[in-house]
Amino acid sequence: MNKKTLRRFGAGAIALAAATALGACSSTEGGEAAAGGDSGDGEMGTITLGFIPSWSDGRTMGNLLKLELENAGYTVETEELSEAGPLYTALSQGDIDVYPSAWPEVTHASYMEEYGDTIEDLGTYYDNAKLTWAVPSYSEIQSIADIPDYADALESKIIGIEPGAGLTAASQDSVIPAYGLEDFELVTSSTTAMLAELKTKTEAEEEIVVTLWRPFWANSVFDMRDLEDPEGALGGSEALHFLATEGFSEEYPEVVDWVAELNLNDQYGDLEDTVVNEYAEGEESEAITAWMDANPDVIPSMS
Repeated sequence: MNKKTLRRFGAGAIALAAATALGACSSTEGGEAAAGGDSGDGEMGTITLGFIPSWSDGRTMGNLLKLELENAGYTVETEELSEAGPLYTALSQGDIDVYPSAWPEVTHASYMEEYGDTIEDLGTYYDNAKLTWAVPSYSEIQSIADIPDYADALESKIIGIEPGAGLTAASQDSVIPAYGLEDFELVTSSTTAMLAELKTKTEAEEEIVVTLWRPFWANSVFDMRDLEDPEGALGGSEALHFLATEGFSEEYPEVVDWVAELNLNDQYGDLEDTVVNEYAEGEESEAITAWMDANPDVIPSMS
């Protein structure tokens, strides 16, 4: 009996993990598409996707894979969380089958060190992702090393995202000590709260430093500029991966083949912008379908 089969008889660690990690979980029922897409008939099996919808790459790629799987005849269940730690735990234990937009090389390296032996790397869809500290283009600040000179304008605050994010850990454990920023407060709550503060500050053209990443639609919408990182404290670029629970590739080789054909290095920003900014929340399937209709040769077919 493989791990996926054994999982069906357990209580499911993901339910407990999600409940204790701020996550608002939602699962499809009866194979219906939570994002409004056509439901698969389930003949190909049931696959559970786990992602973090407040991170726009997770929202975009989770719903893209969901749509493709349903179109190919799978029943898809989704678990939406707000922290990466419980997601990796559930993935390693088989309570989630696929994490469609993972950052395992740098951002989530600590999770891979802990759980990597029971996780499969199915491949990448974007090859030049990176963590940043960023400012609006009008800012006088050029480098992270300049930040202490702007303590008053910044109110000695760096505006961050979720406390459990890999970017938050890198900021706390690497960037702040590397640049002597211990007197600054790294404000953590959520990506949504960070964006709200960024919007307020940019509308007033006031100084603000936020923790960001690329690819992410906010870089263009708010006209952001990455601060120089002469100490290399944020690490280098990394790829965005599809990760799966152990044994998945043997059970679903056709999904692995689809991932191998997917390359969004040139088109991802436009896809994410369509999903996040041109359609309302809950209309992800419509957004992705419209984008695919306008870009017919980009997404390989799984069906």
